[in-house]
Amino acid sequence: MTEADLPDLATLELGGSRGPEGWIAWNLRNYEEHGFGLWILETHAGEFVGDCGLTMQEVEDAWFVEAGWHVRSDLRGQGYATEAAGAVRDAARAAGIEHLVAIIRPGNVASRRVATNIGLVLEREVVAHGGPALVFGAEL
Repeated sequence: MTEADLPDLATLELGGSRGPEGWIAWNLRNYEEHGFGLWILETHAGEFVGDCGLTMQEVEDAWFVEAGWHVRSDLRGQGYATEAAGAVRDAARAAGIEHLVAIIRPGNVASRRVATNIGLVLEREVVAHGGPALVFGAEL
């Protein structure tokens, strides 16, 4: 991700208070510190779809590798998130990551379905990032 991605990232519901510029800076730090981060998702024709990748996330004072995804609202329900999240899971496995999680708001049924489709199961309910969340996970 670079500053050239700012207009596209501004179309996503990224959550938090970072905004697209903060989101890119955070992602670049993830690559520097952990060797992984988020990828820009595009169609084969080059149309921006969203982002997906691996990040470190803190939940109840413990750190986890999380598969995360965001898809433009007008492109949801077309399989982009499941395809991308599956690729991220495979990349995590290839990198030797032993346990992968997805932290999802309880009402986000679509993301819960994506997590299940890539082999993650509900592990527990927590409070994370200022609200209730579900932690889906699996040993890789």
